Amino acid sequence: MVIRYLPLVAGILGGSLLVLNHLAFSPDLLNSQSRSDALGVLLSALLVLTGLLWQQVQPLPPKAVQLEGEQGFELWSELSQAQRLELGWATRSLLLASPAQSVVLMYGDRLILRRGILSDTDYSPGQTVEPGTILARVLKTQKPVYLVDLKLYPARVEFDYLPANTQALLCEPVGERGALVLGADAPRSFIDRDRAWIGAIAQKLDSVLDPLSEPPSA
Repeated sequence: MVIRYLPLVAGILGGSLLVLNHLAFSPDLLNSQSRSDALGVLLSALLVLTGLLWQQVQPLPPKAVQLEGEQGFELWSELSQAQRLELGWATRSLLLASPAQSVVLMYGDRLILRRGILSDTDYSPGQTVEPGTILARVLKTQKPVYLVDLKLYPARVEFDYLPANTQALLCEPVGERGALVLGADAPRSFIDRDRAWIGAIAQKLDSVLDPLSEPPSA
């Protein structure tokens, strides 16, 4: 990260040395010295400008926070053994290979799974959860919603099943009836590659959970 500041430091230092040299050692400038000093000032100004532009083009990466909660893994007890194994594999992959620190899976009107850093709210798998504005939109449009900096969105209150200080959130549809909700510990955490891969995992989970939408056999 030090490289970001080199042009700025070099420009300021060069300009300062030129001024110091002129005041202390060369009060009476020759024409050739004047041209050299003018060129030096121009180069210093360009370095300062380059340094300032680098600060805008290369913003500092967002800082991660320690999410509030305890590590855990909770599954709805009504799931079959095969479903448990698939969901265990999928959510472990999400936590290991993406920025997600907390994973919540909804299907139908139920909370199916919580894994990673769990909030201390009274949610448990199998519980009925009324979709909030954002989750309802994801289910209706079948398109993911990515909140890059969660604290900027008033609707974040609907995601109280995530740690209270979650920094970024991705809500990915799982078929027509479900959604994966993933929380991260830093803003702008999920890049395009992450979101594409999470979308593929969500499609697989839909086929795993689809039997839950079938009426029980007589």
